[in-house]
Amino acid sequence: MQQLKTDKISVIITGATGMVGEGVMHECLNHPDVEAVLVINRRPDGVVHPKLKEIVHENFFDLSPIEDQLSGYNACYFCLGVTSLGKTEPEYFNLTYNLTIHVAETLVRLNTDMTFCYVSGANTDSTEQGKTMWARVKGKTENDLMKMPFRQVFAFRPGYMHPTKGLKHTQKLYNYLGWLYPVFKLILPNGVTTLREVGLAMINATRFGYKTQVIESNDIKVLAELK
Repeated sequence: MQQLKTDKISVIITGATGMVGEGVMHECLNHPDVEAVLVINRRPDGVVHPKLKEIVHENFFDLSPIEDQLSGYNACYFCLGVTSLGKTEPEYFNLTYNLTIHVAETLVRLNTDMTFCYVSGANTDSTEQGKTMWARVKGKTENDLMKMPFRQVFAFRPGYMHPTKGLKHTQKLYNYLGWLYPVFKLILPNGVTTLREVGLAMINATRFGYKTQVIESNDIKVLAELK
């Protein structure tokens, strides 16, 4: 694993008004090697920090009005996503594959030295041929991101993520299940991480690289411990 020429990371984060994006943003704001954080949100989030800049922009399919603010970054942590529940495959494909690829195409054109970390999910289907709709779509998204000329692309596939205490966008389900975290660790050690580990793993993948582009829960734990 090779470190970037610069020790400092300037990162764009999408999805910071969701649980995963907020947790990743929290780690970036508190990490000494991250010097600047830009979040692109559909609605204002109200977080204030010396490292943080927020752009409120509703249409992720058209970034042209804000393109002049998206250059000069060497990482993107793409945490934006929607549930497949209640959606047809074309609807989910548009909001997952098309949206992600459009954002990525814009960023790679503006930032040639960028590491792109995409939050996918456990059991994503890299063959794109399986029976589960969301897994096929996520698999195609991963595969096509990895064909793009970023410096590095990583597909993060976390399972259960134990939330970071005190953050405001933690999903209610995770609040209810939090007390079971020690049990999950015991019976599903390969499928459990903390949200803190996910954020640190993205930062360290940017700094050091990693042996594989698909980052499973065990890889997240390894990356989170790198110094």
